[in-house]
Amino acid sequence: MQMMFKFIDDSGLVGYLIALMGVVSLALLIERVRALYFEYAIKTDEFMKQVKSLVMNDQIEEAITFCTANEKAPLAHVVKGVLERSDRDDEAINQGLDIALAEVIPNLGKRLGYLSMMANVATLLGLLGTIQGLIMSFNAVSFADPSQKQVVLAQGIALAMNTTFLGLVVAIPVMIVYSVLHSRQNKLLEECAEHSAKVVDWLTTRHYQPFSNQEAFPKDLQEAEMGKLIKMAPPPPSHKAS
Repeated sequence: MQMMFKFIDDSGLVGYLIALMGVVSLALLIERVRALYFEYAIKTDEFMKQVKSLVMNDQIEEAITFCTANEKAPLAHVVKGVLERSDRDDEAINQGLDIALAEVIPNLGKRLGYLSMMANVATLLGLLGTIQGLIMSFNAVSFADPSQKQVVLAQGIALAMNTTFLGLVVAIPVMIVYSVLHSRQNKLLEECAEHSAKVVDWLTTRHYQPFSNQEAFPKDLQEAEMGKLIKMAPPPPSHKAS
């Protein structure tokens, strides 16, 4: 830890800026990990099983209440938005799905873009420090007092190496965690789209009754068909008296 502080101090202003990028990135990483892996987490299979049971039993209000209790989870929020339009036609139900998805997408990607930016800025600051150190080194070779030339040259090279090191130390882990969080965000969004579409299907088909024989062939048509069959049937064989 002391060595890291020495690196930062030896790197001057650029080193402190890179350290600031690292602190801000760490805060963002902690907040996003907490949200995507804890606040937004839900036991999807159990949740959907309970919702399906309530919907198929026409307990829509109970299903909405159940979703409200878990509304921090994006899936529950989207399903609730669909269920709240369950008393409307199919087009309105699908519109409710689109609106609910549009509401959760910004929250899933919230502040993730800043992480990518922080990693890039840290890398560029490291490059800036490298250029600054090289300039110091060239100036030492060209203009420094011969007695101080070696010291100034060493300071310039140290500044170049230290800032490059600090920039990479911040950028590499931030980019790795950003990729993991971005994958998690996409997974949650896919779950929302997949399972909410199932809820729409349940709502639009829950009153569907398969055709019975009577519904497909009303009684009068059945009687007409039976009459035709009787006429077409061959007469029974006659028995002659012996």
